[in-house]
Amino acid sequence: MTKEIRNILNAYKVALQQGRQTALATVVHVEGSSYRRPGARMLIEDNGQLTGAISGGCLEGDALRKALLVMNEKKSRLVTYDTMDDDDVKFGVGLGCNGIIQVLIEPINEENPNNPIQFLKAVNEKRQQSLLITLFSLENKKDPQYGTCLLLKDDQTIIDTTPVLKDILIHDAEETMINQVSSFKNYISNEHNLTAFIEIIQPPVSVIIIGAGNDVIPLVDMVDILGWETTVIDGRANYAKKERFASACQVLVSKPEQVLDQIDIDERTVFLLMTHNYNYDKAMLKQLLQKNVTYIGMLGPKKKGERILNEIKDEGVAFTEQQLSILHSPVGLDIGAETSEEIAVSILAEIKAFFANKDVQSLRKIKQVIHPRSATIIEEVKLTSK
Repeated sequence: MTKEIRNILNAYKVALQQGRQTALATVVHVEGSSYRRPGARMLIEDNGQLTGAISGGCLEGDALRKALLVMNEKKSRLVTYDTMDDDDVKFGVGLGCNGIIQVLIEPINEENPNNPIQFLKAVNEKRQQSLLITLFSLENKKDPQYGTCLLLKDDQTIIDTTPVLKDILIHDAEETMINQVSSFKNYISNEHNLTAFIEIIQPPVSVIIIGAGNDVIPLVDMVDILGWETTVIDGRANYAKKERFASACQVLVSKPEQVLDQIDIDERTVFLLMTHNYNYDKAMLKQLLQKNVTYIGMLGPKKKGERILNEIKDEGVAFTEQQLSILHSPVGLDIGAETSEEIAVSILAEIKAFFANKDVQSLRKIKQVIHPRSATIIEEVKLTSK
């Protein structure tokens, strides 16, 4: 969702320059099925311009109307869309999602230094994991809808405008950081009945492509569409040219032994070996398998990978099963890919499945729901009054 956040920030900057009022719509909870999941966001401008999405296009029109009221009243509002209702023509279209979607719409006041957009800016500033808390009232929509109120980052940076339950929310945010799973909690006391959407936001995948041949170009284009980060590296200066690739792509000319000195590696960094140069790929693989790398994909037949590993072993470097488990050779899913574009789809689908921890198969063969219902269970927390 980081690409959606970046697009929202860019749109907000333009809207601010043109003096337009804006509001932020966020899917804060879903019961049943929906096109978008909690954490989906959309910037709404007073001229009807929409950036991002909270559905497949079904809810946006009504959300715009509600957002105009929010801008006028300067007060956040929680809106419920019940797509389980057969009479969903009230939204102007048959939805067919069979779910209950809670959308929080917050007005953006630029004079407020901690408005929701400022939280999103902080999420986007550094390549770090972030935790964002959105606080709302499901029980009584007329109660204050506090909205986006707390941000915690990996470096312990905290932005906090929490008007209530501050210590409890910070504790639960730190716990969620450890568990690495977004969650929902309903805090109940004599004074409050509030629900918190405690959301983990990961930085985008960083794709390091070793090789700058023509088959890399469609891969870089698709990575750009996904909003991931891309770096292309090759030892051939006539191939590793910035103008050959998408504008957001970083391009480096380097010998294999110097590559890793120029790259920052984290848990969401993947390497793709696509040079079509046996010795370059071998030199890179030998280095990478000895590093704390999450995923390595190597283009080419299975025998190529086996040969390289055997040669490295003969040179006195042996790898454990755990080290070898990060190597995907040949890289990609078996979708019958032949062209460069099809191979790019195969590779990116495998990377996406890897980070989603999915055992890939056709959706029509899956008997259970796509998104587990347990992911949106609201944990009830009863608070004792002091």
